[in-house]
Amino acid sequence: MPAGMLLKSTPVASNIDAPQPGHTLLDFCREAGEQRYESDWDAIPVETFARYGLWFQERLVPDLEQTRVVSVDRRSTGFELKLDSGEQFAARAVVVATGLSGLARLPAELAAAVPDGPSVSGPISHSSQHDDLSRFAGRDVVVVGAGQSALESAVLLAEGGAASVRVLARRRGAVRFGAAPDGQSPLKPDTPFGRAWSLYAFSYYADGFRRLPAPTRKYLVQRVLGPLGAWWLRDRFIGRVQVSEGKRIVRARVEDGRPVLLLAGPDGSTEGELSADHVLAATGYHVDLAALDFLGHGLRTRLAVGAGGPRLGPGYHSSVPGLFFTGLPAAASYGPVMRFVCGTEYASPRLARAVGALP
Repeated sequence: MPAGMLLKSTPVASNIDAPQPGHTLLDFCREAGEQRYESDWDAIPVETFARYGLWFQERLVPDLEQTRVVSVDRRSTGFELKLDSGEQFAARAVVVATGLSGLARLPAELAAAVPDGPSVSGPISHSSQHDDLSRFAGRDVVVVGAGQSALESAVLLAEGGAASVRVLARRRGAVRFGAAPDGQSPLKPDTPFGRAWSLYAFSYYADGFRRLPAPTRKYLVQRVLGPLGAWWLRDRFIGRVQVSEGKRIVRARVEDGRPVLLLAGPDGSTEGELSADHVLAATGYHVDLAALDFLGHGLRTRLAVGAGGPRLGPGYHSSVPGLFFTGLPAAASYGPVMRFVCGTEYASPRLARAVGALP
């Protein structure tokens, strides 16, 4: 997340779960003497949340090893792991909790224009590659997408002095903003995501999500809590960012170092070309087990999959004995709450119990 970005999640939805009290975002703010974020009206700076995460880790997991796992392979008695330090060891259980690493999604039309992949210094990048958007001051930038990442990145670009910023969205009416906290119905149950019966079920009864048909689960993961700008972003966005909705990228190419997009309308008819100094693809993330290349090929082929991710049973257990998944890869089985920090409150105690119960 670039410098200056604010979390869309409210403070109550931004707590990392812990087995004992005293480790919420508010606890961190109190101890560190920082501004307190308590109300749904408060937007949390990414820098504050990063400091909270490090504080949480230092207090509860002080012996964390910053070492890359090169491979995980199944053995008769468990798993064999290799680290980039050269160390090898065995484990009876493995929990894959790698966040969004390696799962950034770049549309095929854009990927074809950059054979070496997206990059910050190249003509096309993915939003996950940026920690500072000030480098685009004085340049023309097209942002592809309509979610919070796209809309807030566009605002930061405009506020940072970009010559022009245009958001390109495939669907008409895709650029939308949520309601302010006082615009929600008090007759519906409260959840970390807002007031709605459906959100209540997804937040607190995620095990029931596993029992839905796979096509239904896949649809709900994609649509529930989908692309939507935060309410507090609207005033900063309107009047500063150009919007082109109902435009599909048919093909992309790079000409004299500049990306050029061939666009089509909703009916498929060509609508001309759009060029810029840079295209920033804020196109989200996609669970691809092949991208988790540290899992051995034999291990990946043994995984049962469904609804766009590994098929998980009770306690986040995969079809491979001793192998567990949490975070975004678990959303296909446990629902959209797994895409958010607040999903740790539901997942972590259940996953810990399941790992502890292994023979």
